[in-house]
Order: sequence, then structure tokens, then C-alpha cells
Amino acid sequence: MNPTPLSDRLDRRAAIKWMLAGTATMMVIDRDTFAQGAATPGGKGYGTDPDLIKEYKPGDLWPLTLNDHQRRTATVLCAIIIPADERSPSAADLHVQDFVDEWISAPYPGHDADRARILDGLAWLDAEAKKRFGKDFADLASHQHTAICDDICRETPSRAEFKEPSLFFKRFRDLTAGGFYTTKEGMKDINYVGNVPLVTFDGPPPEVLKKLGLA
Repeated sequence: MNPTPLSDRLDRRAAIKWMLAGTATMMVIDRDTFAQGAATPGGKGYGTDPDLIKEYKPGDLWPLTLNDHQRRTATVLCAIIIPADERSPSAADLHVQDFVDEWISAPYPGHDADRARILDGLAWLDAEAKKRFGKDFADLASHQHTAICDDICRETPSRAEFKEPSLFFKRFRDLTAGGFYTTKEGMKDINYVGNVPLVTFDGPPPEVLKKLGLA
């Protein structure tokens, strides 16, 4: 596995646009959470979204959350959740880790809970990897990644100690899928066509135009 290098980061403005656009997808993936937030009248508002036409200097927008080590772990996990195949690149190749970082860094209601869960989960992956194999999670071999992820990828984990890590994995998997399937490569992967005309329209038939006195 060759995850995207840490130096190869998505343009910040593009990442934030992606994160904002991905909100609709995440609402579908996590309906209950967003429904609860929407049903709370008088709740604290979101404030103002960034002006995505403006050029920003470092620090003008919300600060990112992941440090280099955490981002490396997140990159590897993105590639595990949606690996490259004959139809599309991996989630890591598409910079979904940047989407996740923007998501958990955004100062919007609910994102702080995601931030805590993701950071705790990434730390758990490293701790579990060191306990089992003596290395950080990102440095493990593929079969070692699988051994850990298999224990936390189920809705009902096999052991009580995996309950919180499994909630982390579910949320990270949802964010990864939400980011991946809002890219053009992800849409192509599921054969989503969208607003593309399927038939060329050459105008009304001549007999219709003649009847209307337009021909």
C-alpha cells in the first residue's frame, strides 16, 4: 500500500468546497443525527460559511485538526475502507483524508463530536497496533491492518472492549464513503450519471412547428 504522501495535500479551498458539498451526502448516510439537529428549534446557528471566491491566508479559516502522524493513519485507513480497483482509485488517492480533516475541523454543530471520536479512534488504532504487532498502525502489513479492522468493523463487535472502536470505525467509514462518492470518480464507480442529457434534442418536429405557424 502506498498512501498519498503527506506533502501531497488537496488545495484548502477545494477541500472546504468538497466538505460543504458533501454535507448533503452525509445527511443521507447519517439521517438520525442530522434529523435530531434539524428538529431542535432555536438551536445555535451555523454562522457564516466561508466565502469560497476569496483567497485566504493561513489561519484565516478554521484550523485543521490532524497532525502529520494522525493524517498518515487516516490516509491508510481511507485506502483500507475503499481500496483502488479496476474501476476507480482508492479513497486515499482521491484525498478523502483531506475531506475528513476539514469535516472534523469545521466549527459547525455536531462536528465537534465527530472530531473527538475520530481522534480517539486514530489513537486507539496506534495503541492496538503496537500492542499486537509492535508498530504504528500505518506501518503494519496489509494482513495486520485486516486483523485489527475485522474486529471493529461490525455493528455488534465480538468483544465489549471493541464497542467504542467500532463506533469510531463506523463513523470514519461513513465519512470516507461520503467523501468518496461525491467525487466524479466515485460517482463513476457507481455509474451515477446525474445531469447529463441521454438523448440529443434537435428541437420540435417540423410538423409541430408548422402547426404553430413557426415554420
